[in-house]
Amino acid sequence: MTTMHIKQERFMQAKSPTKTPLKIFIADVDGVMTDGKFYYTNEGKVMKVFGADDHDALCLLKPYMQILFVTGDHRGFEISKRRIVDDMKMPLELVSATQRLSWIRERFKLEEVLYMGDGIFDHYVMREVGYAIATANADSNTKKVANFVTKRMGGDRAVSEACLHILKKFFVAYQPENQLPQTKFSGTWGV
Repeated sequence: MTTMHIKQERFMQAKSPTKTPLKIFIADVDGVMTDGKFYYTNEGKVMKVFGADDHDALCLLKPYMQILFVTGDHRGFEISKRRIVDDMKMPLELVSATQRLSWIRERFKLEEVLYMGDGIFDHYVMREVGYAIATANADSNTKKVANFVTKRMGGDRAVSEACLHILKKFFVAYQPENQLPQTKFSGTWGV
């Protein structure tokens, strides 16, 4: 049986919300949480563009899965850290895109990992993990092996779309007509 057939069989078993083996959501930052562009001046890298709603959707997913972000951008790490760690209060690791699969394999059971990416090397990770999501503007090889491809592009609510998909497929679907869950969202602030 090929790796792809084993992976497909695992997904069929994972459809039940109570039997999902997925425990950790690992998302790349650049091109997934951001538009993937790097903005430079003569002083160097100065900013990244993060999308709206992604943090709130991650808050909906957080009761069901551990959430972790990775970036290979060492020059822009402090910018990503400012948004992911300081503002969103979520973990961020600096991991080269070419070393990501071995890094994940050393820390987690691959079948428990749901990975979201967009880059030219992300397909190597996606072939091995329990479930894979690519952004609409991801590399073509990455989209080919993803289990789900968002309609939204990175930095434009792709993570939000992915979170709602994960909730519906593996846990409990978000019901917008119901009252908001008791959690702190990004728009929650005091006067």
